[in-house]
Amino acid sequence: MRPISDIYTEYKIISNLREHMFRVAGVAMQICDSLEVPEQKETIIKACLLHDMGNVIKFNLSHFPQFLEPEGLDYWKKVQIEFMDKYGKNEHEANLKIAKELGSEKEVLSCINAIGFPFWCQVNESGNIAERICSYADTRVAPYGVVSVHERLADGYNRYKDTDHPVDLKRETPSACMYEIEEELFSKLRIKPEDITDESIKIYLEKLKDYLI
Repeated sequence: MRPISDIYTEYKIISNLREHMFRVAGVAMQICDSLEVPEQKETIIKACLLHDMGNVIKFNLSHFPQFLEPEGLDYWKKVQIEFMDKYGKNEHEANLKIAKELGSEKEVLSCINAIGFPFWCQVNESGNIAERICSYADTRVAPYGVVSVHERLADGYNRYKDTDHPVDLKRETPSACMYEIEEELFSKLRIKPEDITDESIKIYLEKLKDYLI
C-alpha cells in the first residue's frame, strides 16, 4: 500500500483532478462520520480518491490554463495522449482500468462505476449506500470547491453543453434522481446538505493526502 499522493504523482495526475478527488473524498468522509452507523467507509474513501484518475482524457486543456502550471500546455497534451494510448478514449472506462491496475477490490470498482451523471438513476434505484455516497459526494464538488447539487448541475450544464457529456438542468431524469439520492441520504444523517462546505471538509483533507491505497 502507498499514500495516494504518491500514486497521483506516479500517474501524472493534474492538480485540479487531485484537488477534486481529495474534496470528493472529504465530502464522503463527512457524510460517513454523520451516519449513525458508518458503513463501508474505507471502500467509499478509496473509490472517491480514485474515481477520476483517467479524466484528463476528456479535458479541454485550454479551459483552465491556471491548472497547467508549472509544466505547461504541451506537457499536459502529451500526458493526455499517453493516457488515451494506454487506457482508451472513454474516461469512465479508463478510471476503472486504472483502479483495477492498482488492485482495487470489487466493492471499490463498483462504487467508481456508479459515479457520473449517466448513472444517477441506476444508483438511486439500487439503494446501495456506498454507491449513493460516492455519487453524491462527486456531485457536490465543482472545479473550485464544494457547491450545492443545483450549483453543480448548473456548472456541469455550462461546461458540457456542447460536448458528448450534456447535463440536463431540469428536475427530470437523471437530475431528479440526484435530488432523490440527496433527500434519502440526509434522512439518515445528523447534518443537512448546507452543512457540507469547503470549510467543513478541511479537517479531512490533510488526513487524505497520506491515505493508503
